[in-house]
Amino acid sequence: MRDSPRSGCPINAAVEAFGDPWSLIVLRDVIFGNRRYFRDLLARSEERIASNILSSRLKSLVEGGLLSRADAPRGHKIAYSLTEAGIQTVPIMAALGSWGLQHRTTTTELRVRAELLQDGGPELWVDLMDELRELHLGTPRPTTTKRRASERLQQAYDDAVANRTVN
Repeated sequence: MRDSPRSGCPINAAVEAFGDPWSLIVLRDVIFGNRRYFRDLLARSEERIASNILSSRLKSLVEGGLLSRADAPRGHKIAYSLTEAGIQTVPIMAALGSWGLQHRTTTTELRVRAELLQDGGPELWVDLMDELRELHLGTPRPTTTKRRASERLQQAYDDAVANRTVN
């Protein structure tokens, strides 16, 4: 990743920070799948990311300030965590999902989270970002009686998978 973007355009700067589509997929899996370890990201990738690509993208996301990497003793799993910049990609992910819902063919079980994020709007995004801050940064989330955003997203996915196997 370059130290400074090719131009002063904020869209260009953002695109250069994300790197490529695989980087967005890795961020998606950390945000929505709570996949924080290399093996978990590799084994549970719906798109079947290659190990060398995953390794390269994790490195670039750490260098770009979207993920942090916890040092671990030799032989132990290295955990990746979202940084504040990574957490703030939630609205971008929601917008990409919304666009994909409208303009691309998707599967029922993989579209339900995007639908929920679209329908829940900024309020749901903020709730999810607060949860991610608690999980990845250790920042306590504001007290609320609402069901966790991650639980709502996971339940929607689980229901869609269950309905697929019944039909």
